[in-house]
Amino acid sequence: MEKANYPVTWMCAQLGVARSTYYAWRHAVESAAMTRRRELAAMIVTLFYHFNEVYGCRRIARELNKAGVACSVGLVADLMREEGLRAVQPRAYKRTTKPGQDPVEHPDLIGGNFAPGTDAEPVGRRLVGDITYLHTGEGWLYLATVIDLATRMVLGWQMATHMRTSLVTDALAMAIDSGHVGPDAIFHSDRGAQYTSREFAKFCKRRKIRPSVGRTGICWDNAVAESFFATLKNEMYYRQPFATRARARFAVAEYIEVFYNRKRMHSSLGYRTPLEALTDHQRNTPQAA
Repeated sequence: MEKANYPVTWMCAQLGVARSTYYAWRHAVESAAMTRRRELAAMIVTLFYHFNEVYGCRRIARELNKAGVACSVGLVADLMREEGLRAVQPRAYKRTTKPGQDPVEHPDLIGGNFAPGTDAEPVGRRLVGDITYLHTGEGWLYLATVIDLATRMVLGWQMATHMRTSLVTDALAMAIDSGHVGPDAIFHSDRGAQYTSREFAKFCKRRKIRPSVGRTGICWDNAVAESFFATLKNEMYYRQPFATRARARFAVAEYIEVFYNRKRMHSSLGYRTPLEALTDHQRNTPQAA
């Protein structure tokens, strides 16, 4: 306080403020409503950075209510504006499908139904996958994923410097080895060369997986897999440079296993995390007995 250096009367005169106004301010008691807003704002700031600046007012309000702190989305939105907090904004996602020369034909076993379903639906019966490109200072890195539609959990993923079929079979093998893929599971993808190759068809037959592909020219026929890549790039990849492939590998692994599967809530899951959805499915299906 400058009153240690200058008389209060002099400072009030310089600012054109009455002395009584200054003393009223000094002795004012914070109202209960002001105290609640201040404390709630502090919690919002903590949650915003805990979730890597990707949560908007709806998800932060959900987290607070889940923790027993009653608040509305509108109040959280107001306080976020006051604190200058704004979640990262999505960018457009570019599809990278490259069809094969002599593709193996597979039926569409999903039929456009990408909804998570109910908690009574067994985990690992409907899977989707795709490939995306990640640029680093050492060149391109390719990421293949396998996502369970029931829980939105990334069950398998693999990264490599190539786009050969082994990239997608390794990702699917990781999903199977997780123990969360059911018998005769459907694996749905686009018509990319890797997914319509004879090598991939043989792998699926050997591991008792039923391949499924989307229809030609239908942009939303692998929407969940593409949405995941858009989310990963928006929330992690676009926000930092990657000088090496090793750094990109580490960042992707951390995003998938630490943040996406375990911490990030999904509106399609009733604002649960994939891990919470998996736990609920296991609790409500006969396999959990």
